[in-house]
Amino acid sequence: MAIKQIYFVLALILFNCSNKEHSNQVHDDHARWHKHQANTEIIRDDFGVPHIYGKTDADAVFGLLYAQCEDDFNRVEQNYIWATGRLAEVEGAEALYSDLRAKLFMTQEQAKENYNNSPEWLKELCLAFADGINFYLHNNPDVKPKLITHFEPWMPMYFSEGSIGGDIERISTKKLKMFYDSGMDIPLNKDLDLQKQQEMAEPKGSNGIAISGKLTQSGNPLLLINPHTSFYFRGEVHAVSEQGLNAYGAVTWGQFFIYQGFNEKTGWMHTSTYTDILDEFKEIIKKTGQGLFYKYGDEWKPVNVSEVSLKYKEGNTLKEKSFPVYHTHHGPITHMQDKQWVSTAMMWNPTKALEQSYTRTKQSGYKGFREMMNLRTNSSNNTVYADAEGNIAYFHGNFIPVRDTVFDYTKPVDGSNPKNDWKGLHTVDENILILNPENGWIQNCNSTPFTAAAEFSPKKKDYPNYMSEDEENFRGVHAIALLTKSKGYTIDNLIELAHDSYLPAFEALIPGLIKAYDELDQSESLNAPINILRQWDYRTSKESVAMTLAHFYAVQFIKKAEWPKGFSGMEFITYCGEASPLEQRIEFFKQTISQLEQDFGFWEIPWGEVNRFQRLNGEINLTFDDDKPSIPIGFASAWWGALAAYGGSINKTTKKLYGTRGNSFVAVVEFGDKVKAKSMLVGGQSGHPNSKHFNDQAQPYADMQFKTVPFYKEDVLKRAVSRYHPGDE
Repeated sequence: MAIKQIYFVLALILFNCSNKEHSNQVHDDHARWHKHQANTEIIRDDFGVPHIYGKTDADAVFGLLYAQCEDDFNRVEQNYIWATGRLAEVEGAEALYSDLRAKLFMTQEQAKENYNNSPEWLKELCLAFADGINFYLHNNPDVKPKLITHFEPWMPMYFSEGSIGGDIERISTKKLKMFYDSGMDIPLNKDLDLQKQQEMAEPKGSNGIAISGKLTQSGNPLLLINPHTSFYFRGEVHAVSEQGLNAYGAVTWGQFFIYQGFNEKTGWMHTSTYTDILDEFKEIIKKTGQGLFYKYGDEWKPVNVSEVSLKYKEGNTLKEKSFPVYHTHHGPITHMQDKQWVSTAMMWNPTKALEQSYTRTKQSGYKGFREMMNLRTNSSNNTVYADAEGNIAYFHGNFIPVRDTVFDYTKPVDGSNPKNDWKGLHTVDENILILNPENGWIQNCNSTPFTAAAEFSPKKKDYPNYMSEDEENFRGVHAIALLTKSKGYTIDNLIELAHDSYLPAFEALIPGLIKAYDELDQSESLNAPINILRQWDYRTSKESVAMTLAHFYAVQFIKKAEWPKGFSGMEFITYCGEASPLEQRIEFFKQTISQLEQDFGFWEIPWGEVNRFQRLNGEINLTFDDDKPSIPIGFASAWWGALAAYGGSINKTTKKLYGTRGNSFVAVVEFGDKVKAKSMLVGGQSGHPNSKHFNDQAQPYADMQFKTVPFYKEDVLKRAVSRYHPGDE
């Protein structure tokens, strides 16, 4: 037989084998899909919330992902484009360093390895995750993914907890770009523009409050679940299986565990933590004929050098750029400081993180919840907790490396000194922990844990400094004042407390303006607006003109005043009210009046005319239009101590403020013989503008009218609008 004929026969054999393997894979996929489909039912209630019932946990996960794709496949896909480091393939070269950051901590091969080494039960859930999305795409060929046409079970390894961005977003892509685009030999200068943007941004965070039964009318504990996220970042879901899963709450699009929520016996609320969980190490590097080395103690260790190739979109074509990447045992090299390479260490244990995120939802009491916390991978969050046994608790952080307290880890430390290395993890008992305090309540609003339970709070002196900053904010001050004087709580009056209209920041800021006017100016042109502020009770409402004046006046300080070094946001606002130059206060107020007159024609404008809710489309990057319908909102920014946070943004084409982050999913839960809850979701459950559930919660959101949660199946069926198996709708 001729050589060409041999090659042809071999090629034909390989082709047939490959075709057979592909055919077998497709057959296996379809067999799993249809088994899940038969075992899973989705019931949509009158607000479009999906209640998923599965025979097994994997069935419930399959249905959960299918339902999420029905509601907003765009956001499901976007989260995995970002998490897996493929954003530049959609958004172009400007996203390369977001992708590089993802690949520095885990390559696709490492993600697969983590998946393959996972416990069988977790692998089943990861496979069900992929099956749920792929089955949706199979049944909806009109849905055109931007990039990912087939989802894989290793993908959740990149997205193992539900906080916004997670720890990895603490690593600056600007610093990455400066290092990897500079030939790695240019020292990093401080990015003042970036710093100013961070100072001006709406505060990120959340509120969690747990109330003991001794302070409630029913004698049962209450839990406020009040995350502050970018709007539409999470959907509202209910997932049930015959294997013990029965969890309700908010799920970050594309994840298979409920991140903020409750089951019949326990509830969990996460707030962003001040615990130090990410550290930087300055490395001493030398280059020899054998390669790159870094100093560690008395020896020189080889730098792990590899290459990452990333694709990026340019016009209608895909191009590719390769980066050499460097790792020491501390972590990847992420930037340079003082002419030294800096490596970054953070929690990266995706398998255990997924285990913890999922098993959290199935705990039936404090003992099990406390044991689950021993996994210690909930790195970026605190947890406020309540349960049907009557317990309330607070865990400040969860993943906390042990360090030598001689060194200052708020700055990069010497990587060549072995004493600076992490020395294992603190146990949960060693972390800041509150359980059933005598005062009967726990609050955390991203503020210091040392006021979380009034006089029964932990004491700072008992813990290493890196466990938490002792930094209060106006939300924390606000919550403490309300909780200290209240009792007889119900679900409804806890909702009222969570929307209390008082804004403590303005009690710190506005008297200073009035003092400056009385002592320095007293001009006729400012008399009327000053008198409105003089008579103000520091409460926000849709009708308040004082709120409009105060907001824009305070924003002038944030934009233009020099921020004293080391000041927190609360300290800065207090400084502006008490210690800023009197002339500056008058000048900023004049600019406020001028801006309002320029933008709206007059300064005497109610807050609800300026502060609006608008949802025009389902796009991830929100757009707004002053000429299109919108809803007045009385809430205010977290900057000012608003518990019901509402952060608005102005773009080049609008004058009004439109909400983009703050109160998103909110729930108040009562635990007893049966669990009861009320909830609210900003806008609505669906991301499709043609759906009745796109904006059906917008007006109730503005009016603080929460919906009753149908948790038990008999209640779900009473509220059912549709019932179907995935793919049968």
